[in-house]
Amino acid sequence: MKKIINDPATVVVDALRGMALAHADLLEVQYDPAVVLRADAPVSRKVAVISGGGSGHEPLHGGFVGRGMLDAACPGAVFTSPTPDQVAAAVARTDGGAGALLIVKNYTGDVLNFETAGELAAADGVDVRTVVIDDDVAVKDSLYTAGRRGVGGTVLLEKIVGAAAERGVDLDGCEALARRVVGQVRSMGLALTACTVPHAGEPSFTLADDEMELGIGIHGEPGRRRVAVGSADEMVRALLDPVLEDLPFEEGDRVLLFTNSMGGTPLIELYLAHGIAERLLAERGIVVARRLVGPYVTSLEMQGMSLTVLKLDDEMVELWDAPVHTPALRWGV
Repeated sequence: MKKIINDPATVVVDALRGMALAHADLLEVQYDPAVVLRADAPVSRKVAVISGGGSGHEPLHGGFVGRGMLDAACPGAVFTSPTPDQVAAAVARTDGGAGALLIVKNYTGDVLNFETAGELAAADGVDVRTVVIDDDVAVKDSLYTAGRRGVGGTVLLEKIVGAAAERGVDLDGCEALARRVVGQVRSMGLALTACTVPHAGEPSFTLADDEMELGIGIHGEPGRRRVAVGSADEMVRALLDPVLEDLPFEEGDRVLLFTNSMGGTPLIELYLAHGIAERLLAERGIVVARRLVGPYVTSLEMQGMSLTVLKLDDEMVELWDAPVHTPALRWGV
């Protein structure tokens, strides 16, 4: 194992210390329990939008804390759910009097711990709502979930709902918008190589030189099937077809296309894949109105990619375009 770390046991805290220094104008980091906060939190009379999950998926979630997106993120250990006390601390530190919306990826530990924290906050008089995202069409269940996993669509959800909260939309409105996004977004990914979790010290699975895992999860969970590596055209089609069929997407739909690196895929390959996906969508009469390309939901150093397609409406387009100022996403400022 070759990694730029000192001790696997302290890798998350060490990374958070560096993040706090690199983005001191945007963030405050609390270490016990670990929470990444907007520097200006709490924002009075604003719905607090909070998310989190295991570390190792950077910039998700801490990289999306800031104006126009998240008020707080709760980083668990690598590939491990954050604890209820982390989430409860995030709610307490960001409560501006308008309630809190918890955005939770559909992994069993995440769902249980966020729900527990929500109950604790509610007992303290905070109006807390929880929205679970389950956009991965690859499998129904995995070792980590009951039902579909939450993956790339989480970034789009956090951005759109974060923009609404920044505009002053109330908790009911933010919750309804979040559920609408969840209902209209689908994702699927593939892996060409495995990743190595620092405390494990060895790859999480093995692939032959000529194999890829189709439908991989962001923690290295198995996908739909293991197949021979094909051309870029074949890879993109193998991801895009199930995504489009699942909603289903139709001719004339406006969509946001998110082409994501799993951590180890160079941008030259990612842009190539994105171009193929745009062409295939155009052939179906689906209009790509907005785009995002880059490593935004990673799996440490895994080589691979995922495609996410969100069916847009006018409100979502406006909120996607709204200003955002975070370590990992910033425009309009």
